[in-house]
Amino acid sequence: MDATAAAGKVTREHLQRDAYLYIRQSTLKQVINNTESTQRQYALRSRAIALGWDHSQIIVIDTDQGQSGASTEGRDGFQRLVAEVGMGHAGIVLGLEVSRLARNNTDWHRLLEICALTGTLILDEDGLYDPGNFNDRLLLGLKGTMSEAELHLLKARLRGGVLSKARRGELVQPLPVGLVYDHAERVVLDPDTSVQQAIRHLLVTFAATGSAYADSGAQFRVGGQAVSR
Repeated sequence: MDATAAAGKVTREHLQRDAYLYIRQSTLKQVINNTESTQRQYALRSRAIALGWDHSQIIVIDTDQGQSGASTEGRDGFQRLVAEVGMGHAGIVLGLEVSRLARNNTDWHRLLEICALTGTLILDEDGLYDPGNFNDRLLLGLKGTMSEAELHLLKARLRGGVLSKARRGELVQPLPVGLVYDHAERVVLDPDTSVQQAIRHLLVTFAATGSAYADSGAQFRVGGQAVSR
């Protein structure tokens, strides 16, 4: 977006309120390994400063790291953001892209509606938008729809890969306690003899009494130490 056109959307009233930068990664693995995305999200602070906000006015909300954007459940940061916008504290909301803010159309359109009612701007990596403007809101709505569809496609792709491995007999699933995979990916007993002893005792007790908890005085050894139930 042209810098002059973007600056024209920012009014004195917007600048009197704070700028809220929302940062999110979907999984803890992404937080640890995909650090470039996180850095790009934090870098949006410079965009707010360029538009006229003071550094002290930029409030970073990054408590939703490792949380999926599929819903608001567990996303205290997003709920705080919506509340701050609703109370008229935000002049602008910044997010790297729509999917960082929400991948659910209901949540996304609720935020758009509140931003339109309170005169709050939205900025992403592509440009600056006024949700109160029909054309801007239409574009933001389309972005939200595409983000939600992308989540569906990602899930379908992952599930397809799992089913394909399962059909070939190559799908590796977590095993119950007492079983492990060997180097040939075969299921074998845990080589730890104390684990084997504990599992055998459990099975013998259940076979004899019909309950794993019936023999309250039983002892077995785990890690070289006697353990009583």
